[in-house]
Amino acid sequence: MSDEEHHFESKADAGASKTFPQQAGTIRKNGYIVIKGRACKVVEVSTSKTGKHGHAKCHFVGIDIFNGKKLEDIVPSSHNCDVPDVNRTEYQLIDISEDGFVSLLTENGNTKDDLRLPTDEPLLTQIKDGFAEGKDLVVTVMSAMGEEQICALKDIGPK
Repeated sequence: MSDEEHHFESKADAGASKTFPQQAGTIRKNGYIVIKGRACKVVEVSTSKTGKHGHAKCHFVGIDIFNGKKLEDIVPSSHNCDVPDVNRTEYQLIDISEDGFVSLLTENGNTKDDLRLPTDEPLLTQIKDGFAEGKDLVVTVMSAMGEEQICALKDIGPK
């Protein structure tokens, strides 16, 4: 045995998958599905009957949870689809920078400065107005497949 120490630089994450497989026939409306590499909320599901070549097919219509675009996909109901792991986290808003980034306070007391203001106009106006008035705001951040975006706002009273 040698006495020298080994140092490894780890650049890998914990290996938690951004998606998980689920049988197409079990995905329902208001669930989530990956269509064309984008995390979508399912708004419509229709299932066709089995034809002479076997498989019943599921027709999914989904809305991208980050940019609002409508996407469609048709998958045999016995096959697996990717379902994104969607998380919602609440952070307290500390500051809004001039270049459109927000500074958020995490639960453990650290700051998170890598998020942009949302592109959704009504939500953007609410955040800017509320912050200008000096209100204590809590924003809800939705994250899926390595993307994050502010999706909701709560006013927890004046400072």
